[in-house]
Amino acid sequence: MASAQVTGSTVDRIRTDGPTGRGGRARDWAEIQERMLVPLYQDVYRRLEVGAATSLLGVGCRSGLALLLAAGRGAQVAGVEADGGLRELAAARGLQVSPGGPAEGVARSAHPVPRPAHSLVTVFEQPPVPALVARAAARALPGGQVVVASWGPAERCESAAVLEVARRHAPLGAPDPFAAAGPGALESLLAAAGTRPSGGGRVACPFAYAGLDSAVRGLLSTGLFDRAEEAAGTALVAKELEEALHPFLRPDGSVRMANEFRWAVGTRPRG
Repeated sequence: MASAQVTGSTVDRIRTDGPTGRGGRARDWAEIQERMLVPLYQDVYRRLEVGAATSLLGVGCRSGLALLLAAGRGAQVAGVEADGGLRELAAARGLQVSPGGPAEGVARSAHPVPRPAHSLVTVFEQPPVPALVARAAARALPGGQVVVASWGPAERCESAAVLEVARRHAPLGAPDPFAAAGPGALESLLAAAGTRPSGGGRVACPFAYAGLDSAVRGLLSTGLFDRAEEAAGTALVAKELEEALHPFLRPDGSVRMANEFRWAVGTRPRG
């Protein structure tokens, strides 16, 4: 079994790409972490029959993998992402993702015309916060749908053990990844945003990494550890994160954690 110390390559990466330098973190998200949520994206799109008739807006779309999957089903897609590094990576994938505003970019569409409202708006950003959900609902057409997603209950997520590192060091008031994991929590967010909850699902999203180095980099790229890094320092958080990952280390050196994610959909009223 590998040593419980952070490897040199990880230390070098996190020293230059912590919360104050997001370029490397954006790349780590796109290259390592984002694919872990593909089962969630696919389940939503399959259940909601996303296709050529769908105009989809991803609010907090990060580097755009979810948009690419929807475009691959024939949907007209647009994205909003505040982080400039993530927007650049989305652009490298052929996507036009804006920082927000009335005219959102449209990507990989047979009809590349910006729309003021969409038939489906998704919030896959974690954790889903009320302001973001309300913003998403405002961009849905009357009769359109809004999707929000979250981690499942902590007891169904092996990654809860490593997220405890963030909770231990983050200041009071830092976002709780499992805040929307309880029964009815996602539906309450949708209702508060003015939509009528109309369904949902749960899906297994295992987090699998080639090794401890990629696991540390991938998890730090989620943003869930940013407040802890600011309070305790990136090197200490990364060291404790690697130690917390050891129970999930496999004989071949890979890391795997079983997780459940949940999603819910609300419909915006007509008229």
